[in-house]
Amino acid sequence: MAEYVISHLLEYSTLKENEFVLYDLEEIKYKSNIYKGVKSKSFLDDDWQIVTLERLFKMIYNESLYQSIYKISDYRSRLEFLVTQIEKITGLTEFGKYINKLFTIDAFFLNEDRHMHNIAVLMNGVGQYDYCPIFDNGAGLLSDTAMDYPINGEIISLINEVKAKSICDSFEEQLEISELLYGDNLKYYFTKKDVEDIVDSILIYDQDTKDRVKEIIFQQMRKYQYLIENR
Repeated sequence: MAEYVISHLLEYSTLKENEFVLYDLEEIKYKSNIYKGVKSKSFLDDDWQIVTLERLFKMIYNESLYQSIYKISDYRSRLEFLVTQIEKITGLTEFGKYINKLFTIDAFFLNEDRHMHNIAVLMNGVGQYDYCPIFDNGAGLLSDTAMDYPINGEIISLINEVKAKSICDSFEEQLEISELLYGDNLKYYFTKKDVEDIVDSILIYDQDTKDRVKEIIFQQMRKYQYLIENR
């Protein structure tokens, strides 16, 4: 559910349509089982492919980007190293702003799976690069109810347990550093009513699960009020 809800709430943001992937829900039948999932339209033109930052850095330097970042003790220096290296390799000139948008989404929606294998650029056959639409937010909104975030857990306590994985384990620090270095590049303008309409329109999840998702988002709306703009 998280992937669907987050992508549809991003429609109520300052992101352009081509800056993020919009997902729809689907049920997948395999043998006698039915699984809940999501699908999206392909955003890759001919001859373009997704290249993760970890793979890209490895191709150029034969070293792990993750390990290179975490050899640096200062968080700000880690982010500056990440942005400088990717801009040097790709020629993209505003990668810091792109990272700020990612960190804004991750902090707000508690996406704990944004590591170097889950941030990417686009590359074509002649070695040209472009920004990759923001994708794969499915680990957000405390979605791992089977293991880490039980469905009957106390919301605020569970939120405080979620850790980031990009340049440090704090969503707040990642976001603050990216804002200081590269500015505020993403705002939301959805309301509580918009959240309720999107979540309540989902038919393949029970009401308790949907109410939990709404409460998580409402809590984040209170925490990050400065990211919410009036329409």
